Amino acid sequence: MNLIEQARLAKKASSSLRMLDSETRNRVLLTFADLLIRNSDEVITANREDLTEAENSGMSSAMLDRLMLNEARIKAMAEGIRQVASLEDPLGKVLEDRVIPSGIRLKKITVPIGVIGIIFESRPNVTADCAALCFKSGNACVLKGGKESYRSCKAIVDAMKEALQSCGVSEDAVMLAERPSHAETAEFMKCREYVDLLIPRGGRNLIRAVVENAEVPAIETGAGVCHVFVDAAADLKMAEEIVINAKCSRPSVCNAMETLLVHEAAAKAFVPQIVSLLKEKGVIIYGDEKARALCDGLKEAEEASWSTEYDDLIMNLKIVSSVQEAAEHIETYGTHHSEAIISEDDESVRYFMESIDSACLYHNASTRFTDGFEFGLGAEIGISTQKLHARGPMGLSELTSYCYRLEGKGETR
Repeated sequence: MNLIEQARLAKKASSSLRMLDSETRNRVLLTFADLLIRNSDEVITANREDLTEAENSGMSSAMLDRLMLNEARIKAMAEGIRQVASLEDPLGKVLEDRVIPSGIRLKKITVPIGVIGIIFESRPNVTADCAALCFKSGNACVLKGGKESYRSCKAIVDAMKEALQSCGVSEDAVMLAERPSHAETAEFMKCREYVDLLIPRGGRNLIRAVVENAEVPAIETGAGVCHVFVDAAADLKMAEEIVINAKCSRPSVCNAMETLLVHEAAAKAFVPQIVSLLKEKGVIIYGDEKARALCDGLKEAEEASWSTEYDDLIMNLKIVSSVQEAAEHIETYGTHHSEAIISEDDESVRYFMESIDSACLYHNASTRFTDGFEFGLGAEIGISTQKLHARGPMGLSELTSYCYRLEGKGETR
């Protein structure tokens, strides 16, 4: 089945989803979570086939990590789905309730968006997250994953379709693209007749391709050139722990640190120690001239280095003279995703928080917390780096729109 026909069927299914009560939607999701656990052997087998093919094609270790599923990750997916089911229903919320001058009663109420298309790369867990969030918020979804993860994604979607069927809901509520051509995908991005919103999840090139070519409204997500700034007044032990976590805990994700900025007043005491710790973790470091003067073995950072999202155990290191220089660097090279300042100085923290235009700003904490699960949103559909209509981790409320419902008593204008 081609992608446009799948979108047409999803559009038809979306009408019935608007009528489902919260209890039915939650029952589908809990069944989906149970089936993922029950079918974990099938999911892992499909994933191993994807991994073998990807490894043979030369995929990097960081991307292989994104692609890999195991029992722990499947359990985490199922837990995320259950958490979404446990969250408050985002539909039917009354945002306004008032009588307008005509005497008509006006209510502003949350409703589903309709059909959401998600185009993503190699992370198959995105399939479960997006299916759960879209369905809970009353939306149908069309998922277009990378060809390298197709078998894994299909095994996950098969579990969701089984859950839908067992609860008497149209299986067309969740559709997985069947390895479409570039031309078919391009047509899908222009399909305003059936698709209400596009969300790209992946690297900068994917996001740019969707935003620049789509005629369907799109939300920019994911590209993460994230920074940690160690101020002159930082607790250096705390800074060590945060930097190691931000870079090394899972370097392939969008909330991992790509550039470390260090105030020159702290550099002599901090930089040699943190470089040694990072190298023990296998991190390759590109440094500016001042950083290289403090440590041997750093590669020379080029202009392009500062705007690169490595998604690997690779990073940049720059020495700055002030919080103002740090903020200017972040605004110049960042992607408005997540930035952190490590400091005990209130004025430095205030300047950092007020001058930087990113979705998530941290004081004395790792950027790795930018995540829907960590924010208590359940799974997330992506991290929005734009300002309309959603920003930061996108949970259920960001997948709704609203309508005005008006109750009169025969009023005419």
